[in-house]
Amino acid sequence: MSQQDQPAVPQDGPRGDPWHAFGYIVSGVAVYGVLGYLADRWLGTTYLVAVGILIGATLGIYMTFARFNRVRPDDQPPHEQSHDR
Repeated sequence: MSQQDQPAVPQDGPRGDPWHAFGYIVSGVAVYGVLGYLADRWLGTTYLVAVGILIGATLGIYMTFARFNRVRPDDQPPHEQSHDR
């Protein structure tokens, strides 16, 4: 039996690199934390750093969820696949 005749084995492992998730969250916190710090310096306030860090963490988690929760066309259940006739 050749390799072409063998059935495809589904991969049940993780679909992405966990470092991408870590990078999204850390970069979100860093970027928005710095923006909050700069806004604090400009406006003379003391709370915008914390707000920026929270917004950055939230957006990082959202980006992680959006990236790793995608459904690939070949992973859809049979009732959701479109049939062109």
